[in-house]
Amino acid sequence: MPSTSQSTTAAPAQDGHPDFPVGLLVRARGREWVVLPKSTPELLVLRPLGGTDDDIAGVLPALETVEHARFAPPSPSDLGDQSAAGLLRSALRIGFRSSAGPFRSLAGISVEPRPYQLVPLLMALRQETVRLLIADDVGIGKTVESGLIAAELLAQGDAQGLVVLCSPALAEQWRAELRGKFGIDAELVLASTIGRLERSRMYGLSVFRRDRNYVVSTDFIKSPRHRDDFIKNCPDLVIVDEAHTCTADSAQGRGRQQRQQRYALLRTLADDPTRHLLLVTATPHSGKEEPFRNLLGLLDNRLETMILDRGAGRDLLTQHFVQRRRADIRDDFRDDANFPSDRLSAEVDYTLHADYRRLLDEVITYARETVRSADGALQQRIRWWSALALLRALGSSPAAVRRTLRTRAGVQDADSVTEADAIGSRTVTDSADDESAESADAVPGTLLAPGATDPDAESLDEEDKTRLLAMAEAAGALAGPAKDRKLKQLIATVKELLDEGYNPIVFCRFISTAEYVKEHLDSALNKGRKTKAYAVKAVTGELSPDQRVARIAELTEEGEDGEAPLEQRVLVATDCLSEGVNLQESFDAVVHYDLAWNPTRHEQREGRVDRFGQRRDLVKAVTLYGADNAIDGIVLDVLLRKHARIRKATGISVPVPDSSENVMQAVLEGLILRGERPEFEQESLFTVESAVGKQTAELHRAWQSAAERETASRSRYAQNAVKKDEVAQEVAEVRASLGTGEEVRRFTRRALAALRGVPGPLRGDADGFTLNSEALPAALRDAFDTFLGPRHPRPVAFHDAPTAPRGEVALTRTDPVVASVARFVLDAALDDQMPQWQRPARRCGVVRTTAVTKRTTLLLVRYRFQLTLPGRDGVNRQQLAEDARVLAFRGGANAPEWLPEEDAIALLEARAAQNTQREFAQQRIEGILGSLESLMPVLEERGEELAARLLDSHRRVRGAFRDVRGMTGPVRRGLRVDVQGSPDVLGVYHYLPVPVLDSTNGTDETTTNGEAR
Repeated sequence: MPSTSQSTTAAPAQDGHPDFPVGLLVRARGREWVVLPKSTPELLVLRPLGGTDDDIAGVLPALETVEHARFAPPSPSDLGDQSAAGLLRSALRIGFRSSAGPFRSLAGISVEPRPYQLVPLLMALRQETVRLLIADDVGIGKTVESGLIAAELLAQGDAQGLVVLCSPALAEQWRAELRGKFGIDAELVLASTIGRLERSRMYGLSVFRRDRNYVVSTDFIKSPRHRDDFIKNCPDLVIVDEAHTCTADSAQGRGRQQRQQRYALLRTLADDPTRHLLLVTATPHSGKEEPFRNLLGLLDNRLETMILDRGAGRDLLTQHFVQRRRADIRDDFRDDANFPSDRLSAEVDYTLHADYRRLLDEVITYARETVRSADGALQQRIRWWSALALLRALGSSPAAVRRTLRTRAGVQDADSVTEADAIGSRTVTDSADDESAESADAVPGTLLAPGATDPDAESLDEEDKTRLLAMAEAAGALAGPAKDRKLKQLIATVKELLDEGYNPIVFCRFISTAEYVKEHLDSALNKGRKTKAYAVKAVTGELSPDQRVARIAELTEEGEDGEAPLEQRVLVATDCLSEGVNLQESFDAVVHYDLAWNPTRHEQREGRVDRFGQRRDLVKAVTLYGADNAIDGIVLDVLLRKHARIRKATGISVPVPDSSENVMQAVLEGLILRGERPEFEQESLFTVESAVGKQTAELHRAWQSAAERETASRSRYAQNAVKKDEVAQEVAEVRASLGTGEEVRRFTRRALAALRGVPGPLRGDADGFTLNSEALPAALRDAFDTFLGPRHPRPVAFHDAPTAPRGEVALTRTDPVVASVARFVLDAALDDQMPQWQRPARRCGVVRTTAVTKRTTLLLVRYRFQLTLPGRDGVNRQQLAEDARVLAFRGGANAPEWLPEEDAIALLEARAAQNTQREFAQQRIEGILGSLESLMPVLEERGEELAARLLDSHRRVRGAFRDVRGMTGPVRRGLRVDVQGSPDVLGVYHYLPVPVLDSTNGTDETTTNGEAR
């Protein structure tokens, strides 16, 4: 590939080889090479001209012949058509894997970031040690934003290795994202992989190395056995996913110990002042100030105590904190691409069948009686949580009731009322303080599992046991849409969504419910069909993270028994998929089969499809609820509807205050224990005069106040330190240097279409094509079969990666297929011995066109630069980079009139209006090639100008913030961009005006130098 760079972590002990400086062309071993950094007087580090980093070799000049070389000029006989210049330029630019500009990594990643996603990257490059909290809303693309920073720090040598700390359920997704989008290979470190890693290491060495990349389970690595080894050998770049689960505060309660351990781990890592730290979360502030301050303190200790709303505190926070709503992005960047334009939310109610209603009333009566008859406060709380678990299961499904009545209640292990409440809250409700949905889908169990011999169950008499067994049998008789009207309504809702072309995800609270729903949905949707019309799969917490990924892939990519996946599909899932998992490419609607007793969880479910990369303009979210189920009414009125109103008014999701748990318990106790019948209207559940009504009203006031504070906070920290015009300038320069997605599309089509095999390789339209790789040259055929598979023909799409239709191959500039085409086109252009039909681009061309009125010559020139980048340790790093430019002049080489760069680029689209005789064209090219030496000073001057522009761009991107003491940030001394060697003239293309026909004698009237009169 023509494009590459080689970086070092420090300057070599001696500054290269005295006779062969970095960037020089040399000849050795029968071919041309480029001298790279790390070369010394004893060893030359070389990359083949046009090769990749995989081809780098070391040569000992004392033992092998190494000579100065010069890039060969084009041959006058190597003439191409009107598209030759554009194809060769695109092949060169697309082949680049490292830009000479300030963003070294963007040429080597497979995602084209949106302008707003570059804001955190710009913030990072302005810090000596990167410390950022990226808190953009759900679905905006925080993984892409943090991946961009990681790729850039690694490419520049500011970081030697990377570790991502996340939940084990998200580890495989993180690894896939790093590899697929950013070309970063990472090792998984989980409880399931540590044994293999330990066996494969050398004796006495750590599993971890500072110069490697890892994705690590946070909860696994915080254990005493591995923690110290990890801290000692941790890479110097750490990304913490779902960072809000790693905060700590002085309050007591469930989950605090886990959080304290995570926080202690991060605190130790953050205490190293040279460690880069990226914290990623959509919910940095849960309404509590202390955990939020602790989180900020990981970035800078001063942020724990400073006043953040004004002055120095606000300025300091602005350097480290970015938090934006989707509305902020649309307003600031006018960027709606890859976002749904709207989310349509709807509530659909159902009424209980008489038998179901009768069982619900019986369970409530039983709950009231058994709690009231308890001996002592502890037994009462144990029975209360057991009864509530049974009620929640009954509201979910008959299958959940049966499983609950046969599962031992964990709350029975409690030794105190406080512990009973902690266990019950964790297993029965969806607490706002719940760190993860990982194990939240198992049924919580009841006071007695029939047939069990638990001694704690002896407090129940035979009558109670008989009643519980009868309830289990009654629940079993309710299974199926005939008596389970909730299931019947779901089937109707899903059919309606499928008829509208949607692919929905159905979220359930319990594993048993998800399995029950999957079975009945599959039967109802495919009933009476010879072949399946809809694919239905279930993913629950019973599956390991890897198995979940495989199950989803089977549904969306692979199909069953080797068959292609069905076009429409339904995924039934528990909340094990509600966080972090990206499902927007295959699904576009959410159905809440069970209400989440936490609005944040509700929002997280919908965020699986309503996020960056969603192809639908309108996503749908449907909430099912029982119109005559009092508990559903409580959850809707107290929590979900209030949350929806706040989100609609503010554009953000504000976590429910901690007091919601107390209010919910008070309301439920009022319903179950005292038999109060709520009226589900407007804001309140009861009249404001009642105690519960006052608690509910107070909760909603606190929630509204938190929403107002959060809205004000986001307006302050939406990141005004980086202006949209500044981002636009950098985006424009990157695209000018590397090419755009549109250029990739045109280049690949034109290059493959130019390979005139029989049959031709392409058939299709402007947006995509069908590729028959058997018609390709052997060098390309192997690459295409490797990456596209053996199926022929194969549909190939020219879309941005997030928007490619399922089943098509989306080509990006770093896709192996595109890279192979670019390298083939360049190599073929430089090798005039190849068959003519296998050479899509040529190094010369003469075109008669209406695009010029004077003879105009275009030169395709490649420059090499040595970048000197200052390191944090005071040692500069050298990197080699390349850039391709088109230069054009009117007239002859003896008195050229040089065109502006934009006019030169416009010539690439010029189309031939007449044929040109080959002998005449060769003479023209010979004359220009004979004048190249006289043009070289101008080409070299343009190279120096380009180096100066690149240096300005590097300085601009690294512009320092002014810190809270009024001092500017660290000066990046030693930053340089130097032209290396002579520029390479890859192509010479001559454009002539169309001759004017003399109407008096019918002859062409042109001047002797080919210009129209």
